[in-house]
Amino acid sequence: MIEASRIGFDPFIPWIWIWGFVAVSIAVWVLYVFLRGRAWLTRALGFAILTLALSNPLWVKEQREGQKDIVAVVLDKSESMNFGQRSQTAKAAFEKLKTDLESRPDIELRITETSQTSEATNIYQALNSALSDAPRERIAGSILITDGQVHDLPTSAKEALPFGPVHSLIVGQKGEQDRRVEIVSSPNFGIVGSMAELSIRVEDANSSNVDVNISVNGERVATHSVRTGKTSKINVEIPRRGSNLIVAEVGEGASELTLANNRTATNISGVRDRLRVLLVTGEPHSGARVWRDLLKADPSVDLVHFTILRPPHKMDPTPLDELALISFPTRELFVEKLKDFDLVIFDQYKRINVLPMIYFDGVARYVADGGALLVATGPPYAMPSSIYRTPLAAILPAQPTGRIIEHTFNVLRTELGQRHTVTSSLPNDKNWGRWERYVEAKAASGEVLLKSDNGDPLLVLDRVGDGRVAVLLSDQLWMWARGHDGGGPYSELVRRTAHWLMKEPELEEELLTLASNGQQMKASLRSLSDRPNSLSITTPNGEILTPEWEKTDEGRFEASVDVDGLGMYTARAGEAETVALNGPANPLEYANVQSTTRILAPIADATHGGTFRIGETNNPDLPAIRRVSKNGDHAGENWAGLKRNEAYTVRSSQATPLLPGVIGMALLMLILLFTWRREGR
Repeated sequence: MIEASRIGFDPFIPWIWIWGFVAVSIAVWVLYVFLRGRAWLTRALGFAILTLALSNPLWVKEQREGQKDIVAVVLDKSESMNFGQRSQTAKAAFEKLKTDLESRPDIELRITETSQTSEATNIYQALNSALSDAPRERIAGSILITDGQVHDLPTSAKEALPFGPVHSLIVGQKGEQDRRVEIVSSPNFGIVGSMAELSIRVEDANSSNVDVNISVNGERVATHSVRTGKTSKINVEIPRRGSNLIVAEVGEGASELTLANNRTATNISGVRDRLRVLLVTGEPHSGARVWRDLLKADPSVDLVHFTILRPPHKMDPTPLDELALISFPTRELFVEKLKDFDLVIFDQYKRINVLPMIYFDGVARYVADGGALLVATGPPYAMPSSIYRTPLAAILPAQPTGRIIEHTFNVLRTELGQRHTVTSSLPNDKNWGRWERYVEAKAASGEVLLKSDNGDPLLVLDRVGDGRVAVLLSDQLWMWARGHDGGGPYSELVRRTAHWLMKEPELEEELLTLASNGQQMKASLRSLSDRPNSLSITTPNGEILTPEWEKTDEGRFEASVDVDGLGMYTARAGEAETVALNGPANPLEYANVQSTTRILAPIADATHGGTFRIGETNNPDLPAIRRVSKNGDHAGENWAGLKRNEAYTVRSSQATPLLPGVIGMALLMLILLFTWRREGR
């Protein structure tokens, strides 16, 4: 406890009135002197004594308790501190600094850390949080232990003045090198099948050209050579609707701090411009209009529909110009423009002389190359003229027996159909309307999703090469559309079947997904198998994690694993593979990983602090910590200063008036007497 004395004031009226009185008094006195008044000195003394009496001067004796100066130490634990021996060096420097400061009885130490999971190094935010409630007159300074890559500094360095002097201990070696790749810009969405332009930049001081590998949804599609230090344009095809993860990756450089920034990614949403569908109806029938209306109802569908009104072998006296406006353009559709269609539908088509056999062979190759074929059968499928007796037999999964079953039956989902993405979400099949006819067939391959009461297949899906095929073994779908016997989900069934044929991601029956949830990566597997392949997750640093699958009530398999690093994660389960980002596509933590003094130098200059590089070692050489006056130097070549504020708290005080009212009035009266006497001579 310290005893101290000082002069204080406890004015009888507000200070603004006292200062107003002083201003008026000076004006009156100046006017008096200007008019050659003789008692100018005594009048001045009178005004002074009156002003002093109004301000009520006091002699104050205080009992003061000294307050510790506050010092903040911020330890950078961001992702970039994990490179090399930075974290070990920072921890060793922190322990030495903490021991030194805690041993000083006049210092209150406040310690804080940056977030390990943040996408950026928010060191100023941590510093502001540590000192937010600290009285500014008690702050002696701040010390930052970091690699210098800070992303939240204030726009004006002067904003850090209340925390100063701010000293920075920079971890890392001078002149570090690292290769990194960055996607500078990319579109948010694009048309499926079109090219998206990416702007890519590679930084590497040791190479002039670097190969960049481009992967789309986990599959490598191209390799481009780009110049380092310059932004290059690269075109990538958008393969599918929905999210498309584009990954740019470069190989390991000659000198690397980390491989985590050798890979970066961006998401581009694929949208279909127009869906081109070719519908060929073999002959007029009750369900033909259902197919046409269903496809035309979708504004995104460009439908080309031909109905064979009069086969070549049929004798019909109707004039040709009354049957059709144009002739069937077989060569144009099945040779020149077949690959332009996203989906081909044969509706009750039978082998007649309209399409030569070579055209069916072209359709089979179209499917094998990635096309989509839907065959909606009817009685013609069981006849000798069935399209199964064409080159399409090589790709059709349902082999007709030649029998047509005609009786009322229920349409049911198979056990597989209850789990398959095409039919699992359809409403309860017990409420579906009944059909009257189907073509008996054997499922030679593929997956049977719908069946009749006696187990005969009704809907069969199959993969052929890169393409897909679906066969509907009944011509009774139109009965659902017209509400017969309660109707059924005809539009949803056709829509989901068509989307499966066109490989929409949300309908893949074997689909592995990986998603980031803060500090956890969650994998999900949709599979038709009850025993899925084991899961492995590769971290950005190359570590392989193998969490176990857990089956959910919805029949999916899920697994999660805790992660503490930003960047790209790869998940594999058998042949299924996917990638996901933890954090943003281009995290700031990996944008530049070289340690630097440049970023924090303006803060040090503004607050009269210093920046000191301490390298990478388990026993770093720290600058000496000195206590300095408020107005002295705060940093030197090998020392850092902390202000000595000498702040205190008053525990008790005693005030004695220096000019009591009686004495003040007596002095004032005495001055007035002298003034009157002087003026009366």
